[in-house]
Amino acid sequence: MSGGALAECVINISEGRDPSIIDAVGRAGGRAVLDIHSDPEHHRSVLTLGGPLDAVEAAARLVVTSAVTLIDLRNHEGAHPRFGAADVVPFVPLSRADPGSRSETSSADGGLGVDVLEARNRFARWAGAELALPCFLYGPERSLPEVRRLAFHPLAPDTGPPKPHPTAGASAVGIRDLLVAYNVWITATDDGEPGGKRHEALSVARALARQLRTPTRRSLGLPVGPGAQVSFNLIDPSAARVADLYDAVATGAASRGCSVLRAELVGLVPAAVLHQVPSRRWAELDLDPDRTIEGLIAEAW
Repeated sequence: MSGGALAECVINISEGRDPSIIDAVGRAGGRAVLDIHSDPEHHRSVLTLGGPLDAVEAAARLVVTSAVTLIDLRNHEGAHPRFGAADVVPFVPLSRADPGSRSETSSADGGLGVDVLEARNRFARWAGAELALPCFLYGPERSLPEVRRLAFHPLAPDTGPPKPHPTAGASAVGIRDLLVAYNVWITATDDGEPGGKRHEALSVARALARQLRTPTRRSLGLPVGPGAQVSFNLIDPSAARVADLYDAVATGAASRGCSVLRAELVGLVPAAVLHQVPSRRWAELDLDPDRTIEGLIAEAW
């Protein structure tokens, strides 16, 4: 592996149904693409890029170019909120290949590392200029939920044109710490009314999302398939064990006449989060030692 900073870029694209497009976008990133997770209900795929920062930045440009070229949002429908073909492009600092070499940090980068912040800013300038893609920065400046809520009205793009790309929309380009994206699917007993089962499960999922939401745990209740999903972004994975979160959803769902169908890890997981959970529960919680960030970077580089 080359020396220097290690990073992730976890690109969310608005395509989860067409394997030919997903495969083409994934191939564009070469060996930096460690994992691709696709969800047809969300109509979304998450591509986890990882390795030396310069290689990740270069691969991110190729992936986003492919996504902008191949994905047309004009006829897009899916459960997950989105405003772009390459909807979210967060750069994530990881450990150094050389443990004695640490990235400089400052208040301007939120303590995440000047080198990764500069990579984010370069990427946004490049995407705005070369792809005519409006980019909204998030991280030290503002949160991703703020970007979704304020984009274009009243918030102007930080780079690129002032209006959405005609087919690719816009991108939220960020810098953040490691997070875990995790979904728990629930269902309810059919009440005999058309659509009643899904409606009841969705109401429960939304109630549980509100109940379990904290400053370090973002959550949404979303309609998926015949039921619903409590969708989490754990922005401080050390603050909550995945097993405890799953159990809280299961208990809350059961008290409201619903049950858990399954759990779903979206993308990869830090090894430390995996080892918070007893190995006997890994399969139940959709965890796997072969899906750790550290292990796949070591294999790729």
